[in-house]
Amino acid sequence: MLVGRQAEQQAIDRLVAAARLGVGGVLALAGEPGVGKTALLAYAAGEADSMRVLRATGVESEREIPFAGLLQLLRPALGSLDGIPAAQAAALSGALGLAPAAPGAPDPEVRDRFTVGAAVLSVICRYAEDGPVAILVDDLHFMDPPSADALLFAARRLAADPIAVLLGVRTPEGDRLLAGLAVRRLAGLDAAAARALLTQASGEAVSDEQARLLYAATDGNPLALLELGAGGVTGIESMATGLPLRVPSVLVDAFGRRLARLDDDCREVLVVAAVCGTDLRLVADACAALGLEADRLGEAEDLGLVHVDGGRVEFRHPLLRSAAYSGASANHRRAAHLAAAEATPAEDADRRAWHLAEAAWAPDDAVADLLAAAGERALARAAHSVASGAFERAAVLATDPVRRRTRLLRAADAAWSAGLGARALTLLDRHAQEGRGAGSGSGALELRARIAARTGSLREALDILLAAAEDGGRTSPDDRAVFLADAVHACFYLGDARTASVLADRLAGFADAVTAPRAKALGLMATGIAKILAGRAGAEEIRVAVPLLESVPELRDDPYRLSWLMLAPLFLRDARAGARLRELVDEVRAAAGIGTLPAVLFHVARDQAAASAWTRAEANYSEAIHLAGETGQTTELAMSLAGRCSLASRQGREAECRRDGSEARELCAARDIHIGEVWVDHALGDLELSLGRPQLAAEQFARLARRLDDLGLEDADLAPGPELVDTLLRLGRPDEAREVADAYREHAVRKDQPWALARADRAHGQLAPAEAMDPLFASALGRHEQTLDRFETARTRLAYGERLRREGRRVDARAQLRTALEEFDDLGAAVWSDRAAAELTATGERVRRTSVSATAELTPQELQVSLLLADGRTTREAAAALFLSPKTVEYHLRKVYTKLGISSRAELAAAVSPSQPRPDPR
Repeated sequence: MLVGRQAEQQAIDRLVAAARLGVGGVLALAGEPGVGKTALLAYAAGEADSMRVLRATGVESEREIPFAGLLQLLRPALGSLDGIPAAQAAALSGALGLAPAAPGAPDPEVRDRFTVGAAVLSVICRYAEDGPVAILVDDLHFMDPPSADALLFAARRLAADPIAVLLGVRTPEGDRLLAGLAVRRLAGLDAAAARALLTQASGEAVSDEQARLLYAATDGNPLALLELGAGGVTGIESMATGLPLRVPSVLVDAFGRRLARLDDDCREVLVVAAVCGTDLRLVADACAALGLEADRLGEAEDLGLVHVDGGRVEFRHPLLRSAAYSGASANHRRAAHLAAAEATPAEDADRRAWHLAEAAWAPDDAVADLLAAAGERALARAAHSVASGAFERAAVLATDPVRRRTRLLRAADAAWSAGLGARALTLLDRHAQEGRGAGSGSGALELRARIAARTGSLREALDILLAAAEDGGRTSPDDRAVFLADAVHACFYLGDARTASVLADRLAGFADAVTAPRAKALGLMATGIAKILAGRAGAEEIRVAVPLLESVPELRDDPYRLSWLMLAPLFLRDARAGARLRELVDEVRAAAGIGTLPAVLFHVARDQAAASAWTRAEANYSEAIHLAGETGQTTELAMSLAGRCSLASRQGREAECRRDGSEARELCAARDIHIGEVWVDHALGDLELSLGRPQLAAEQFARLARRLDDLGLEDADLAPGPELVDTLLRLGRPDEAREVADAYREHAVRKDQPWALARADRAHGQLAPAEAMDPLFASALGRHEQTLDRFETARTRLAYGERLRREGRRVDARAQLRTALEEFDDLGAAVWSDRAAAELTATGERVRRTSVSATAELTPQELQVSLLLADGRTTREAAAALFLSPKTVEYHLRKVYTKLGISSRAELAAAVSPSQPRPDPR
């Protein structure tokens, strides 16, 4: 019977009861060793007696075996593999070693550490279709990281499935695993419960002094109470120095005393058991190789140190295993590992390689090669953290400096793919300390720059890339072009137009020497982008790069470069340019892993927000924000928040605009992501203008203009000239407005792209005399037809209608204002719709309003579900795409139907899709 854990038992009861009713959930029991996590899991197993139970226990000796824990957990449910999406089934089968990894597998970062997690979610949800399921995992902190990551990925996404997940996690070792979970942190028992436990265990009364000393020494840790209580009060009294005692060290001492009761041979058998894990046959074979008798485990079992049953050997507590192993001499440990390696079946090559590595006392190329091969197999199974450890150890054991460098770089790359940025940098530092070697310097610099850029240290990334590009003696023209292109990309995020302009000239200086199509495409794109940022004509270089971007497979297959395909349409903003690039990104993003999705989704959302697909843009921004936060990609998080802030400004959603803007500004300011700050400033200024606060808008736009000047950013698409003209006219300052309009036109003419030129025409149309305004607005509308931005087109029609009404041309004004109102309503630009409606009413026309947005009340998750189902995906396909279970998708769909007042997929498609097609780009 459990003592002093009533609150935890009630939490477990609620979790299990909810699962029986079809509501999934997860609860982590966290605490120090011996605090009672295992006992509570045993209680949960009893409560879930009518459910099917999946169980696993993390084993420290198997932490380096990819997906060993997951196989242990899922074995009873593997019959459900056939019922999940084929791609997920293949990924999970490959990870568990049930099938070979597919040939031609993509780059490791595409197969990121979450890929298998989606398959785990699908399998357990499929398994639960036949009845409620309880998943019980003890010592999760000892489970191999790929298994733990995959399980937690699935657990965090349970909602509408009859699955209860209960996890035992040691702290502080397992603290990183607790993010996003409901956690019950277990403290020691109180004094009364501690005394009750001691009395229950001993069967006799415990004196006040005994209880007080034991409680003071253990702080109520149940296992420590039992262990130290069984050893007698004398030992406790010797510790009563008055100083605070750390329970873990006391437990280790207690276990050491228990082990000391065994003779040398029995302790050596326990060392072998600690090394070999739970397989009794393997333990017996290894013992035989060392001349030991495995049946000596019976003596340890009699003392309560291990439990032997069903072909398994399990230590009573992980600290017993640690004590047995750590207390042995180095020679005994190495001998045990060597015996374990010899006893391990040949087909279990990974486990054998790790044992041989632990047995090695000096560099050994043969063992190093085995470990490197194990690392490659781990990569093929998306076990990046295990692969990193294997490559690192293979580097340590290698005698050849070049191999050491190569393997350290592989270890660093795998660590970064596993989301272990700090570890990756440490490995890169060790790689650098090995000295300059053949062919690996550029890869290390590129990885270091990538880590810096994605985690928000953009200035550091720029410095690294420039240093790499300047190393002319070791860098080919193709590599130099790629380094400089990445440097320009970093300059874009930094808003550093001056440096970008210098880099454009450098790229142009050796462009003839660049031969690889990938390098040519990136070099041309970077040159064009850099020129545009600095206010120079650069559109032509981007146009020349577009066919290369469309035809070079290396760019489509490179997860780090995929977003480059979206930069062309974003910088040109021309309906005729980039259509094929959008198609390519749509094709590739379906297969992209979560690690690469934030950047792709951010760029796609920005493109959609600049057209008419606002609902999809909002959903993609929200998903990018969620995934960027989950994967630690600070730069993409900041930019996606800034992008969603801009979209909310257009929609007139003040609270959301300010919330996202504030969070984006904080992230951007801390990491010099100045382009994100520019977007937020522009969005907030336009928001003030739309809400009828021209004075605040003018102040905001003035701050933005100063920021652009400070950064040297002269891209017409970033300048708020047309908005400021509108603002100044509303403040009665036409002379200042004319100066702004003239300056903006200069920028727009230099860029020579339809979006900027249309806005320049609109600004001058607002200022022109009555007899000159029609040609300017007609020119603006003609240029708008060459773009996809319906919002800007509607603003031009609104401005034209306002001028026409003021000139007394009411009939002409109505035509423009009606169209503007329809566009704003269809897009969901509520505040701008109100402004157009007020203008139309002022012409004498009675205005009938339509609903501004059918989807305004949907959450981001509901939007994503709606869009996928509206596109024709099945429930299971949508679940796979969003890393949810089918029942969770159905749960969200029911809520969508209720909010929108609809009842069919056809009505859903009509509700979430734009009512008007994009303009014909021809």
